[in-house]
Amino acid sequence: MSNLKIGKVVQEALEKGLPVVALESTIISHGMPYPQNVETALAVEELVRQMGAVPATCGVVDGVLTAGLTKEEIEQFGKIGKNINKVSRRDLPFSVAKKESGATTVASTMIIAHKAGIKVFATGGIGGVHRGAETTFDISADVDELAKTPVLVVCAGPKAILDLDKTLEALETRGVPVVGYQSDCLPAFYTRTSNLKVPIRCDSAKEIADAFHQSNELGFPGGMLVANPIPEQYSLDGDKMEAIILDALKKADKLGIKGKEITPFLLEEITNQTGGDSLESNIQLVFNNVKLACEIAKGLTK
Repeated sequence: MSNLKIGKVVQEALEKGLPVVALESTIISHGMPYPQNVETALAVEELVRQMGAVPATCGVVDGVLTAGLTKEEIEQFGKIGKNINKVSRRDLPFSVAKKESGATTVASTMIIAHKAGIKVFATGGIGGVHRGAETTFDISADVDELAKTPVLVVCAGPKAILDLDKTLEALETRGVPVVGYQSDCLPAFYTRTSNLKVPIRCDSAKEIADAFHQSNELGFPGGMLVANPIPEQYSLDGDKMEAIILDALKKADKLGIKGKEITPFLLEEITNQTGGDSLESNIQLVFNNVKLACEIAKGLTK
């Protein structure tokens, strides 16, 4: 494909049947401030290597879907920050046609990973059903992408700013397996637990890899969501976080912030309200998800 570029190291790993883990670029551009975003992205890639896998940070570079951004491209995405396009499924054809660069969301990263032949993707949290969606109909494209693209996504649960109950229901309706890793309940991103039970629990990476392999063998079209609780020492107080999120939502509503601008705005507000604690938790949960994703990817190569 002329509009798909696979980094040399990533391509070699795929040809040799080595474990590869996809990573998104929106977390670099819209998830954290510079230079912390670049430092974190490079640290995540290094962690993947230490875990015995090959990192493939995905993005759109001058209209080319890219699996395996270079260090220089990651630096560029981080410096441009929120001024770079945030690209989801609907935006990909236009980024390609206009030869524009863009940072990929969970949905578009899944698409690039699948086109490149990468089966496992580690991120922070997925998008889902927003609070008040019964009137706004604001539901992330991530939900439908999980139902149609066969990539396994490891996250710390849906982002805490969402309606977790409705997000879980939307995934269930679409037949997306939601797996709690060593947990019976759905983690709530910044916190390890919620009042929601996951339909499936798995206690090892091998168990998850075997199930996803069978999903592929059965010809199921969609992916799998693995909800991996944030490590205990970085888990924040659930009640306190809920109060902060509600305050941030009110502020967003007052300012008329909607659509794809809402998530980065809320995350920045939450970071400010927690004095940076939420950002540190965000970074640590990504590291934690990467470790699990690497183990699953290694399981799938055996």
